[in-house]
Amino acid sequence: MTQEIWLHNLQTKTPQEGFELAIKLSRMGVKYTQPDIEVLKELRSKYANDASRLTAASQVVALHFQTVSAANNYWKK
Repeated sequence: MTQEIWLHNLQTKTPQEGFELAIKLSRMGVKYTQPDIEVLKELRSKYANDASRLTAASQVVALHFQTVSAANNYWKK
């Protein structure tokens, strides 16, 4: 199975775009890990109302945002 190339680089024009890219990275990580959309839909109800799991998801987004920020030198602008 050939995967579509969707990530060409980590460069973004603004920190907002960088944060959105971090969310996309997180979502794509889940999609690659569990490619069965029906299973994903079934699992969503289990984590959507669980504060610990939502916090863990936020941590993954934050980690990706750190990576995107480093690639864009956001802290130096």
